[in-house]
Amino acid sequence: MDDPELEDLARQVGLALARQELMLASAESCTGGWLGQTITSIAGSSAWYERGFITYADISKREMLGVSSKTLEQNGAVSREVAYEMAEGAVTRSHAQVAVSVTGIAGPDGGTAEKPVGMVCFAWLMKEGLALTETRYFSGSREAIRRQAVAGALQGVIDLLHGIPPVTA
Repeated sequence: MDDPELEDLARQVGLALARQELMLASAESCTGGWLGQTITSIAGSSAWYERGFITYADISKREMLGVSSKTLEQNGAVSREVAYEMAEGAVTRSHAQVAVSVTGIAGPDGGTAEKPVGMVCFAWLMKEGLALTETRYFSGSREAIRRQAVAGALQGVIDLLHGIPPVTA
């Protein structure tokens, strides 16, 4: 990987998970597998990364993660509610004890006044029931927004494992 900040965050995630003997599953939409690629670029990540789901379309969120049609219809794919159900689906449809999900609008198109380009929703969940959700607003190019989303997702896993609540935007 050619991104020292993301590599460092992924290493920190791995160390925190390994210390607690936990496995991670990821569920991605707007990042399209970038989170999983970042994690698996760390040698030895198979000891703490169980699997990743890339669920770009709504149908894949429903089929692969069990996100309800009602939640998608009422809140839209870019919402804390969908992010939560994505994380819940990732942890229940894997052998992991921890899940992270990310869904957002990376642009350059697709934004609205209510949900602008750069809006990204995250969820972090532990199988035992602890869950955090957060919505953040990033700026820049499509690639910059997606990169910031990957960094935010990784930092959220670190914070969850250390018991630090996210800064809600």
